[in-house]
Amino acid sequence: MAKITTIIDIGSNSMRMVVLKKTSRFGFHLINESKCKVKISEGCYQNGGNLQQIPMQRAFEALKSFLNISSALKSRKILCVATSALRDAPNKAEFVSRVSKELGLNIKVIDGSKEAYYGGVAALNLLHTDNFVTVDIGGGSTEFAIVKNKKIVDYISLDIGTVRLKELFFYKDDMQGAKEYILNELKKVSPENMQDIATVVGIGGSIRAISKLFMVDMDYPLDVLHGFDYKYKEHKSYFEDIINAKSESELRKLGVKKDRYDTIKEGTFIFNTILSYFNIDNVVTSGVGVREGVYLCDLLRNQNDKFPENFNLSVRTFIDRFELDGKLTAYLGNNATKIFQALRPLHNLDNRYNSLLVVASKLHSVGTTLNFYKYSENSFDFILNGLNYGFSHQDKVLIAHMIKFSTNDLPDGDDLYEYKELLPDTWIVQWLSFMLSLNVALNSDYGRRKYYYTLERNELTISDSDIPYFIRENIDKLEVPIGLKLVIGNG
Repeated sequence: MAKITTIIDIGSNSMRMVVLKKTSRFGFHLINESKCKVKISEGCYQNGGNLQQIPMQRAFEALKSFLNISSALKSRKILCVATSALRDAPNKAEFVSRVSKELGLNIKVIDGSKEAYYGGVAALNLLHTDNFVTVDIGGGSTEFAIVKNKKIVDYISLDIGTVRLKELFFYKDDMQGAKEYILNELKKVSPENMQDIATVVGIGGSIRAISKLFMVDMDYPLDVLHGFDYKYKEHKSYFEDIINAKSESELRKLGVKKDRYDTIKEGTFIFNTILSYFNIDNVVTSGVGVREGVYLCDLLRNQNDKFPENFNLSVRTFIDRFELDGKLTAYLGNNATKIFQALRPLHNLDNRYNSLLVVASKLHSVGTTLNFYKYSENSFDFILNGLNYGFSHQDKVLIAHMIKFSTNDLPDGDDLYEYKELLPDTWIVQWLSFMLSLNVALNSDYGRRKYYYTLERNELTISDSDIPYFIRENIDKLEVPIGLKLVIGNG
């Protein structure tokens, strides 16, 4: 697969592009994301589905710009897909042929089920949930992929879209007709496969815009959209306020951005109807979708479109990009588990905290690439802004705080106040920070020793054939949780 790959998604309302750079076999990261609201489907649903000349010209010009960006970034592979508006258009060949002849770009018009599958692949690999249904609201259609136990069990596309409903119903102020139309389409989603599904993974610009509004309204402490979750029933009135807004002025007062005025009411109406119909309360926001799904299906074509077990893209890419020593990170991860298990009778924490401690141990020094003297603070920022895939917001905030306080002193409530709503109890953060601090101190000379840990009552004895004075001194500086005593031995 190419080192740098471009993915272009021609949607009914927006055209989007991502440029992704490989760092290892399965590792990659984003180096460019571009969006242009070309509205290629504008007017088509009032004209038998036919694409109109002015929207096609906008889309053509946008593609030229996207290809210029791709070329400047030295992309060697371009995958371009088109969704609802083109697949429904009787005259799509006119646009596809012109782009091929004049720009040298081959557009693959994908069917609805393929579009739904791509969204499912992206969410399955790049989010932290195992059982969910994706809902990808576009301009012409809405796609669903049902995931159970980390497997896609069903996927379907329905003719529900913001532009489609706007032209068919909203222009006529026929809200009841729009609702009946949506409900009739939703009957096509398998009730059997939807059993035990309690979470919707929301994909698409409308759903992301709604989530941004909620984050502002909640004064949410983390400025990261991907992975943001909320309870629908707690925000239902906000949905209704958007739907019932009578003017752009009212939308502006609700916090809606100007570029969303034209479709936010329709998108919110569709999403509100879907959530109510399936009685879903938990919503997880996805910053990835069809584009990432296309890329992952290319990258993982010999892996059944799924990362290997225990692989995390963000962790792998951090290690690749910041040239962290692979053997050292593996050692620190293994030693973290030994410390966690040895102290389990005292902290009695769930095993998921062990997994997070392992990640923190592997990535604690990533901030040294910016400034050695403030590495823990830098690592904190890197983790909050870069550890996006495969972690909930709560988990990555906890990992970041473990690293921030992996020094000598344990954090108190005041230290954790800013992110309090995303963090567990203070004593849990203290234990995890201490265990990371101990792990780092034990390897402060990069010796990678094979330590032995013995816990008797509240006394942890750490043994090795020869523990240098340098390491002993670093351990002596550590503040330990109340009741714990450390003993350094030999042999």
